[in-house]
Amino acid sequence: MDYNILQDLALEEGGKIVYLILDGLGGLRMEGWEGTELQVARTPNLDRLASQSVCGLLDPIWPGITPGSGPAHFAIFGYDPLQFEVGRGVLAALGIGFQLTERDVAARINFCTLDQEGKVADRRAGRIPTEENRRLCAKLRGSLNLGTEFFIEPVKEHRAVLVLRGEGLGGDLADTDPQKEGFAPLEPKFLSPESKRTAELVKDFLHQAKEILADEPKANMLILRGFAKYNPFPTMEERYKLHSLAIANYPMYRGLARLVGMDVWPEVGDLKDEFKLLAQNFPQYDFFYLHVKKTDSFGEDGNFAAKVKVIEEVDSLLPQVLELKPEVIVVTADHSTPSKLKSHSWHPIPVLLFSPNCRVDEVERFDEISCIKGGLGRLPAVALITLALAHARRLQKYGA
Repeated sequence: MDYNILQDLALEEGGKIVYLILDGLGGLRMEGWEGTELQVARTPNLDRLASQSVCGLLDPIWPGITPGSGPAHFAIFGYDPLQFEVGRGVLAALGIGFQLTERDVAARINFCTLDQEGKVADRRAGRIPTEENRRLCAKLRGSLNLGTEFFIEPVKEHRAVLVLRGEGLGGDLADTDPQKEGFAPLEPKFLSPESKRTAELVKDFLHQAKEILADEPKANMLILRGFAKYNPFPTMEERYKLHSLAIANYPMYRGLARLVGMDVWPEVGDLKDEFKLLAQNFPQYDFFYLHVKKTDSFGEDGNFAAKVKVIEEVDSLLPQVLELKPEVIVVTADHSTPSKLKSHSWHPIPVLLFSPNCRVDEVERFDEISCIKGGLGRLPAVALITLALAHARRLQKYGA
């Protein structure tokens, strides 16, 4: 489907839509537990809502394809992830409010720990505190000497962003992150002739950074991911006539929201604060994106019990959303992050769509197995926004 058609069908008026996105929600059964994280969690409110909704499963990109967070989010916002591609560096920069230009190449930094053999022992440097991150970024800025203008800015915990600024820079580079511990960081490699100079600058940057960080006890090196140049996207207001608000604690997800034209609330304290902000801003917006990060973080850490606990906390806060009486509530994820695998996976994600206009199915529990039987079936995630708009009565009829 050509999703640009929604620009012609979308209506200015209609009901409000709430997207509650539990990052990495999908899971797998793990030894010692009687089901997936979502099956094990006590979720009376989500189950009750599922029994009043239409449910199903979503494939973020395509069956069997493991997605990154960027393309997975673009899909649930209705942007074909195969058409709208952007590196995580751009998202990280936008997430902290960095003003990118068309002369910039951005990459996400992970501070990491190398062992004595020069292999990655910890890809996240023990999830160093953000304050330590700021010190390391300042240390690098004060010592580096590159052949172009550059910026190194902290993001959160072990993550930062590198921006190279200059003429003739391309963003088509492979990651230096080996993606697994026990392997040495990869050499920067350009994937198109236009990015050759960028690769040379990155190689020099990494050589100097290794020397500068050599005396650090944890973050003694860094790895780079998601090289990209900035290209503006059509906004959700332009495509769907939705005045939208993002409530997300992690900078990259605020960057995703900014890229599609949402207003973005500054970082807040905890989940309870996020739900309070939803209620406080409910009269002012048409669409709300409320993001829960720790379901993904604990999945990547392999911490099954902690992921279960976050799901249960979200369930306890869900009545606050129901009290607002939006026309549409969508509860889903961007992708699966099973604690068993400690990484993103290709498994489809459960989704429920609650609306007074929905055709309620027979699903009574919100989990990966129960939702297989739902009325939505198994859909590409990019179709979700169309269903949300339709149930909110925000799409006019197509054709005569």
